[in-house]
Amino acid sequence: MVIVTIFWGLSYTFMVLGLEVLEAYNVVALRCLIAFAVAGLLFYKKLVKTNLKTITYAAIQGTLLFAVFALSLFGLEKTSASNAGFILSLTVVLVPIISSFIDRSLPSRAVSFAIISTLIGIIILTVKESLTLNPGDIYIAIAAICYSIYLIANSKFTKKVESISYGVYQLGFAGIIAAVLCLSIEVPSLPNTGLGWISILGLGVICTAFCFITQAVVQQYTSPTHTGLIFSLEPIFASIFAIIFLGELITMQLIIGGGFILFGNLVAQIEQVQQIRKAGQTSY
Repeated sequence: MVIVTIFWGLSYTFMVLGLEVLEAYNVVALRCLIAFAVAGLLFYKKLVKTNLKTITYAAIQGTLLFAVFALSLFGLEKTSASNAGFILSLTVVLVPIISSFIDRSLPSRAVSFAIISTLIGIIILTVKESLTLNPGDIYIAIAAICYSIYLIANSKFTKKVESISYGVYQLGFAGIIAAVLCLSIEVPSLPNTGLGWISILGLGVICTAFCFITQAVVQQYTSPTHTGLIFSLEPIFASIFAIIFLGELITMQLIIGGGFILFGNLVAQIEQVQQIRKAGQTSY
């Protein structure tokens, strides 16, 4: 999962580069359909044996996945890749919050502290000198909510269906939704530069086909919260790649705001890991 996290950190740079040559829905459509084609060729034998339950779950997840990708691109049109990486890492805190709501229980003290810490970080990171919010940051925050729901559902769905075909088909559904919107709203096109193709192929093959199928398989053996612990490293990689390839600057606002978010994520995850260990010891 660490390798997946590194590639997802790189995906922010690829998305920014993709937006320089294509519109948002166009990028999502190419990203997901390329990923679907690559993964489909590798696992076509599993795809032809898929049942209705797998297709249904994949359709639900594909819709959520489309929302995450599209909202992230809308956000990246108006905010930095570094900001986007830190705000999207809110999933680490949002997963236990949403899980508590589903279980009809109050968040623990650690999670409550993490909420406060991440909220402070978000305010520092997103509020401008004029005390207004960056619209791009709002899009990314909504994407984080969608992705948190995706992670929770993914953890439940992968235990009930064959994980490879489930992971591949959700990419197909996300690509179809994006393609329909691209044809309806935008002017469909292909990248016209070498860098544009690198970004789209990088998104499709590495950051999507490889990463999402790997996640679907690995999440059978871990909890969504434990997955979130590893994913909390994503904004660090996103910032590193944005600094190297996009020339973004490290600002004091990014350091302080990102620090609060990472600290909140760490507190929430330490508690969850301890609970998992206690549950394992109790089972013996």
